[in-house]
Amino acid sequence: MSQGPLMPKATAVWLVENTSLAFEQIADFCKLHPLEVKGIADGEVAAGIKGLDPVSTGQLTRDEIEKAQKAPHYKLKPAVSKVKLPEVKRTTKGPRYTPLSRRQDRPNAILWLLRNHPELKDSQIIRLVGTTKSTIQQIRERTHWNSGSLQPMDPVTLGLTTQINLDFEVQRAAADRPAAIAAESGASLLPAEISTARDADEGGHEEEHGGREERLDADSVFAKLKGRHQDEDDED
Repeated sequence: MSQGPLMPKATAVWLVENTSLAFEQIADFCKLHPLEVKGIADGEVAAGIKGLDPVSTGQLTRDEIEKAQKAPHYKLKPAVSKVKLPEVKRTTKGPRYTPLSRRQDRPNAILWLLRNHPELKDSQIIRLVGTTKSTIQQIRERTHWNSGSLQPMDPVTLGLTTQINLDFEVQRAAADRPAAIAAESGASLLPAEISTARDADEGGHEEEHGGREERLDADSVFAKLKGRHQDEDDED
């Protein structure tokens, strides 16, 4: 029972009024300071608080109290509860809670994030400042009801998030960004070695084709001239 009994001050009031336990024993059991227990005995602390019987609530046994009264240095041991309470599971669904005094600063923080870290996803902004996707969309499209008065402000300075959380989300977004850019950009430029080698090959092929065409043209011209000479000889 490291957290103390239920309603520790009310339990201390009952132990002060109904037992002869030392202040240190009551303070140790109720997880209070001995001076605070002394103040309860003097009527300066917990005025108006009704005492709570720890025996009736199953937090302490009568035998344990009698044993402690006989030994001033004995530490009270809480009774083992026969009822097992289920563990409270912490839920992480939904936007993070933001105090009322800071909710009016969230639009300014969202505007700052959109301008300074456009790589952040809407889900990351929601985790950082505890907003909604519709609010982010309105601020991005300048359709928010207070768009004219919004000023970009650092959410860390406003106390909406910590610098560690902000850096983590920014690094996470940067790690996902190169793959997306490579997919959108399509084919990339070839290295200079490959492109120059390809140009040289194409140039060589063009020269070969050009020389072959010139050779073919010359052969046809000589063939025609040779044919004319033979026709003239036949006429003579």
